[in-house]
Amino acid sequence: MTVTSHVRDDIGVIIFSNPPLNTISNTAGIPQGIAAELEKLGANPSIKAIVLASEGKTFSAGADITEFNNDPSEVGPPVRALIEKLDGARVPLVAAIQGSALGGGLEVALGCDYRVVAADARLGLPEATLGVIPGAGGTQRLPRLVGGSAAARLIASGRIIPAQGALNIGLADRLASDDLLSAAVDFAREIAAKHRRRSRDLPLPGDDLEATLAELRASLPEDGRGEAPSAALDAIEHGATYGISAGLEREYALFDGLLSSPVSRALRHAFISERAVGRVPGLNLATEPKEIRSVAVIGAGTMGIGISLAIAQAGLKATVIDLKPEALERAEKQIRSTVQRDVDKGRLNQAKAEELLSRLFFGNELIKAAGHDLIIEAVFEDMGVKKQVFEQLDWIADKGTILASNTSTLDLNQIAAFTSRPHDVVGLHFFSPANIMKLLEVIRGDKTSDATLASAMSFAKKIRKVGVVSGVCDGFIGNRMFEEYLREAYFLLEEGALPQQVDSAMERWGMAMGPLRTMDLAGQDIGWNIRKRRAVEQPDRPYSRIPDLICERGWFGQKTGRGYYIYGERGAKPAVDPEVEAIVLEESARLGITRREISDQEIVERCLFALVNEGAKLLAEGIAARPLDVDTVWMNGYGFPKFRGGPMFYADLCGLPDVVAKINDFAKGHQGWAWEAAPLLVKLVEEGKPLSSLNEVQ
Repeated sequence: MTVTSHVRDDIGVIIFSNPPLNTISNTAGIPQGIAAELEKLGANPSIKAIVLASEGKTFSAGADITEFNNDPSEVGPPVRALIEKLDGARVPLVAAIQGSALGGGLEVALGCDYRVVAADARLGLPEATLGVIPGAGGTQRLPRLVGGSAAARLIASGRIIPAQGALNIGLADRLASDDLLSAAVDFAREIAAKHRRRSRDLPLPGDDLEATLAELRASLPEDGRGEAPSAALDAIEHGATYGISAGLEREYALFDGLLSSPVSRALRHAFISERAVGRVPGLNLATEPKEIRSVAVIGAGTMGIGISLAIAQAGLKATVIDLKPEALERAEKQIRSTVQRDVDKGRLNQAKAEELLSRLFFGNELIKAAGHDLIIEAVFEDMGVKKQVFEQLDWIADKGTILASNTSTLDLNQIAAFTSRPHDVVGLHFFSPANIMKLLEVIRGDKTSDATLASAMSFAKKIRKVGVVSGVCDGFIGNRMFEEYLREAYFLLEEGALPQQVDSAMERWGMAMGPLRTMDLAGQDIGWNIRKRRAVEQPDRPYSRIPDLICERGWFGQKTGRGYYIYGERGAKPAVDPEVEAIVLEESARLGITRREISDQEIVERCLFALVNEGAKLLAEGIAARPLDVDTVWMNGYGFPKFRGGPMFYADLCGLPDVVAKINDFAKGHQGWAWEAAPLLVKLVEEGKPLSSLNEVQ
């Protein structure tokens, strides 16, 4: 973490370093250090221009957002003071940008007169995606460089643009073809004789800003996701109307206020947690992961197809293996169709598509799994079937090959025991569709070695998934919690709610899809099979009969055209099913329940606090290491809104004493046996601590 300077003939060069992302960290003294070097070079009369650059692969990924939890008076002022220093410099300034210049990093570059960018550069102000707005002049300087309308669209969306795009709109001034620093120094020498070109002094280009602002405001979501973009548009409009000084004052006030908003805190928690899950508590940091270049996927069903596509999309080789030739033929056809659809939609060009397909192979013998670095079993969710597969893989697979199961609920320790090498066995629970969903639960068995776990986490990153480690239990982190969420949704139906009310209440709150629609999408038969198994294994935890009554009619959801709803053509909105409503009413009558009006608030609280309570049990059992692991699973695999921060973060936001009080109230109602407050929640309330305090335990 250093800031240094030197002189190349008559050009001063400032270089800052704060690896790995060169954040403009106040704690590390980066803005203060740049300001000091700027003052030193400015005092040298022989210097005609100054280049600001950084070491490493990226110019700056922005502010250190862990500092955003500090008092607002400590967050923005140091960077703002630096940019004032840049504004007051005696000579022209050139920023040399490689890699990313994002957020506060780009704002510092905007404080320079010119920007020379490498071909790999990516520039943007993505603060709105973290629930804040640019807070060091970005809403004022960017419009004066690229126009108010273009700036408003970039800032409100948080979109990041490539080097050529930045050059096209005037955000960058030159594209460096080779040595970036030398190119920036040469450019600085060219413009050294010119007057300063401070972005704050540029006239705001005339464009249809007023119309753009109206259009963008009309498109913003009405929930918390629209809070930050709306504030950014306000700051842009204020500066355009009253001048940059007033605009800066408005921007600073809005930024400082948003820092403590629940939405921003939640989005920052989501961002930080997604990166923290890779630091697995208890895993030796010196453990070297195995390099994985090729993967065999056993099973050519929906999951096997999605997993294979995800692997090939990441540039690795994948062999799909299924003993049924017709299954392989169907899989290959579906994969080609999916890839072609991406070509048709412009997501992929034909050459890239062919290259992707060339990494996919197919075989109808298990022996084809030999020679791969990793083998992923994705067969039917039945322990007997998995036993057959793993016993054969044990003698087929090379020594040191990682053997993984895509099981979503079954005991990984039992699966590992089917082999003579349980240390090489790990769970890789993908979420459907596996080529799209980001979450990958990495299941650590009792005998899974550190090397196998480290390799699995490295593989998750390589195929662009968010890997979260879970211990072994029925359902692991996500599905075990989802069972309690569903159980409560079903009980709400018994008491007085209807499917569309439960789903719409959760969706309005922010869930991507309500619980009953989710089951229709996944396939009601999947849940039915699990309930049958658990009826034997957990007879003391009964479900409502309603989902089984629907399954008994063969209504398995979207794939059969009917589940809780009636499904028409692909993409059509599901229709309310009067027969399902009749089933619900009849079941209430059979149970002797007088149906009552249930509020959306009660639906939300019962469904969410069921998640929180089960999540706390998982933490106490050590299945999940930290609350942030639970939150990351739910935000990346189950459609939990990031602007709510995950179930455990949301519980802290509500206040754990209030959450426990609600749980105790629910325990007095219908099926109250399901509402025994988790001992961990009770303990934290007694100690006056939030769940987030457990994130600090490493």
